[in-house]
Amino acid sequence: MSRISLVISDVDGTLLTPDKILTQQAVDAVARLRAAGIGFTVVSSRPIIGMGFLVEPLGLTLPIGAFNGSSIVDPTLHPIEQHAIPMEAAKRSLDFLQQIGIDSWLFTGDSWLIRNLEGSYVAHERHAIRAEPTVIDSFAPYLSSACKIVGACADAERLQHCERTLQSMLGTEATAIRSQSYYLDVTPPGYNKGTFVRALARHTHTPLGSIATLGDMQNDLAMFEVSGISFAMGNASDSVKTRASRVTTSNTEEGFAMAIDAILALNQQAWLG
Repeated sequence: MSRISLVISDVDGTLLTPDKILTQQAVDAVARLRAAGIGFTVVSSRPIIGMGFLVEPLGLTLPIGAFNGSSIVDPTLHPIEQHAIPMEAAKRSLDFLQQIGIDSWLFTGDSWLIRNLEGSYVAHERHAIRAEPTVIDSFAPYLSSACKIVGACADAERLQHCERTLQSMLGTEATAIRSQSYYLDVTPPGYNKGTFVRALARHTHTPLGSIATLGDMQNDLAMFEVSGISFAMGNASDSVKTRASRVTTSNTEEGFAMAIDAILALNQQAWLG
């Protein structure tokens, strides 16, 4: 295996605890990477406005991926590359979610738009991204600037069925994939966490085989497929774990820090070998 020179991590379910806390152990683990000369950054389904609180404690200097990698920003959250969902695909997605009674949100590059302040997971998202939503009457005026649409539902099995239906409906017009068991994301076509890994490989002149990725959900599989080594969290589903190179402990057991230490140990072995 090639020595790892860049690590790219998912955020929710991986880097953060279930309570959306960045632990000191995780911060220290990233510091150990930096001391070893290994680059680090994050990619997430989160909106751009929900990434800023990570920059200072983690000392992020590389580009950051938002909206499942379809937007790339610098550490000041200034867009480097940003894409929107085609208007017709955005409208069809929102119409579908409304018809089946699933609460929907629309994110632009700098706003979180909702129609129902009491909707499913609004309070949860507020806490997670540390930002406030804007309540609107209609999504119609914002369809041309939709970076992500979210369907929020507590019924994981129902949302999985909706994921398959939306994927079939949209085809190549947009990407529909769950970022949490309770969130179904619609994002611009042709971009995912795998394309973000490739973009960072070009930006840092790093071979894909020298990149490690960490994640816990279906939307992380795209980056697992293109990186040299991948770590699934212990809290991931079996279908995600089987697609990863290795499995660490859960995000309640400092699985992120343990994966980082495993990467450092592998590099040491490669150096000695």
